[in-house]
Amino acid sequence: MAMADRTPNESGIVPFLRAGPPPDRTRVEGWQQWRERRDTFIPAPRLSAEEYAAMSPRRKALHDLHRTATHVNMGLLETPMNAKVTKLMRGRLRNNALNFEPGTRDGLMISGGGYLGKTETACDAAATFEMLWRDLHRQLLPGPVPGTRDLFVPVAYCRTPVRATPKGLCAAILDFYGAPLPKTLNGMVRTVRGSLRDHQTTALLLDDITRLRLHREDDQDTLDLVRELMDLNVTLVLIGVDIPRSGLLRSGYPDPRTGQWVFSPVKAGKSFNPSAAEQTERRFNLVNLDPFDYDTAEGMTAFIQHLAGIEDRLRLLRARPGMLTNGEMPEYLFRRTRGIVGLLKRLIEDGCTEAMESGAEELTPELLSTIEIKLGNLDDRDPTAGEIPEVPHDVPVPARKARKKGRNSVFDDRGGSVADG
Repeated sequence: MAMADRTPNESGIVPFLRAGPPPDRTRVEGWQQWRERRDTFIPAPRLSAEEYAAMSPRRKALHDLHRTATHVNMGLLETPMNAKVTKLMRGRLRNNALNFEPGTRDGLMISGGGYLGKTETACDAAATFEMLWRDLHRQLLPGPVPGTRDLFVPVAYCRTPVRATPKGLCAAILDFYGAPLPKTLNGMVRTVRGSLRDHQTTALLLDDITRLRLHREDDQDTLDLVRELMDLNVTLVLIGVDIPRSGLLRSGYPDPRTGQWVFSPVKAGKSFNPSAAEQTERRFNLVNLDPFDYDTAEGMTAFIQHLAGIEDRLRLLRARPGMLTNGEMPEYLFRRTRGIVGLLKRLIEDGCTEAMESGAEELTPELLSTIEIKLGNLDDRDPTAGEIPEVPHDVPVPARKARKKGRNSVFDDRGGSVADG
């Protein structure tokens, strides 16, 4: 392929840029826009340093923009941890959607620390389910009528308000649909129920659920409302930071037969809806999304495979096979991030920016040591709920467990790959 076919043209068209702000997934239009476009980004072509040097200044500038966009839009990379969450969530959404019996639908709780990718994992699994469910819906029912709004909304995504109240949660759900906000709580609850029913919503994702402290009456009432929503043939997916230690489960107990958490019925007089005492118990599966570990051969292998996936998406001119996976680099990257995928992503992004601006065009421990991991705008995160992780200092990697006799390891005693020699 000629270089002219692999690089931006001189027409001024920049196909990798999108007009307008990023889609707001907490609104139905934004969710649909994100769902339809989430896998459509085209990364920059791979060029050698010689091919880059032969470009005009304008084409270099466009290619650099495209490379930068590629580095900050790597998308969701599969890990053993998020694959486990995805498998459970897709199965739960599918089974509940095909269950036509009346009664409460089992829910799912996704727990983990900040910047571990809980939200992206859950949203991606929900979007994949929605694509399948919409295909089925189109086979069974006619399409939307021109000039009217499509009422079919299989998945709704909302964030728990920082200071949650039943009204605040109702408002967040109704804002997703663009529905009017009644003045009274009872009116808001009725409208929420009507919106879920009229839009045929089968999955409701409630993010940042551990903002509920439960030492406040408003928080307890909000959780009671969450439980009530399970009676509407909707699969509730609750996403939060360290749910087991948040206090959210203190009114529940693990069922030894199923491993599910069972929430006891709400006691009359302590809920915004006293009739909730008559409702059945609610069941949730709790699944943890953990960081990578570095003290087992399996953990180290998974981390290196993740680094290889990142390496494949980088477009630095002097990038080479094994740039992130050989020598001391894996151990260094784990030490800087403790295996937290969000911190690793930020370090790699900022490192690529520095590599391009400095002309180094490759990532090394020496270059990355000049990069401070900064988490950027945190206005939409609640630090008191554990949504902002502590950025690790450059500390030694935890000691690895001794290998069993006869067992191969992907690392030698220096922490490098055996393949490195």
